[in-house]
Amino acid sequence: MKIMHIHFGKEGGAERFFVNLVNALHERGVEQRALIRPDRSWRRDIEKSATIYEGVFRRISLSRFLLKWRLNQVLREFKPDIIMAWQLRASRFMPAHAKAYRISRLGDYPEHLGYYTNVETLVCITPDIAAKVRDFGWNRDIEVIANFTRAEPVPPVARADLQTPEDAFVVVGMGRFVKRKGFDGLIRAVKQVENTYLWLVGDGPDREQLERLTDELGLRDRVRFTGWQTNAYGFLSAGDAFVINSSHEPLGNVCFEGWGAGKPTIAARAEGPSWVMTHDGDALMVDCGDDRGLAEAIRRLRDDPALRERLSAAGRETLRARFSEKAITDAYLDLFARSVARR
Repeated sequence: MKIMHIHFGKEGGAERFFVNLVNALHERGVEQRALIRPDRSWRRDIEKSATIYEGVFRRISLSRFLLKWRLNQVLREFKPDIIMAWQLRASRFMPAHAKAYRISRLGDYPEHLGYYTNVETLVCITPDIAAKVRDFGWNRDIEVIANFTRAEPVPPVARADLQTPEDAFVVVGMGRFVKRKGFDGLIRAVKQVENTYLWLVGDGPDREQLERLTDELGLRDRVRFTGWQTNAYGFLSAGDAFVINSSHEPLGNVCFEGWGAGKPTIAARAEGPSWVMTHDGDALMVDCGDDRGLAEAIRRLRDDPALRERLSAAGRETLRARFSEKAITDAYLDLFARSVARR
């Protein structure tokens, strides 16, 4: 099996899953090549699993045509069985008349289907996204295949490196600093819970705003901004609880990473967490935008070690039963085999 990936994404959870899947497919004997943006921090993580080409896709520029010419050269030489585009920009770049079968993966709800004109099968990461695509009038093939994570307990970073007491209760939030991720609400919730520290692992356009809010609330002594980390799992391992406070979260890797790292998870009832998590079963769920409810959930975990252990164990079982690396990789391999058979 030979797969050509087209991925023009930036830093974020979707990129972590791209890395995970490329490496998982390599371990299953799939030959892969990938066209990605330059200077990705995770490039080195897939260099042993795929031949990598770099380029920037711009809608109106000479570089767009040069990049398309270069891709066509690669396709003629590589002769892939499958071309897989990741999200909108890559899907717009999908060749119209390639001999390979053409698949796009949707990690979020599309605004329209104009980007997918040259695509034969859409992979949606939740049933709800698939339903939205059908509502838009998509009458070609749809597959629902979720994500998996390779997060697992790893040696923790030293709390002293983040000026955090060893006996403090540490909440970890992780992701791109944009409004829908709800980091502002998480900061306000932590303000209400004494002897609790917050580590925000990530970066993004809202960082300055979040740091300003931290100062306004007098929380600079309890909130740490780590910046973007290519290996965030050491921070998860050093924490006590993981929080997803997104108002909109289709099904990012973030939904699984706390469980994978062996940490109890608190999640707002956005789309993805509501599908995969069970309140008081394998996670604590709160309403989106409910700072007080989020603070109470953090306080429950801080004060109840047995609850933390129970939720962690149940989360690991949910991963094993529904979202394991083997099950998700098998689903992709089955899709690829069926797609090649159609050709």
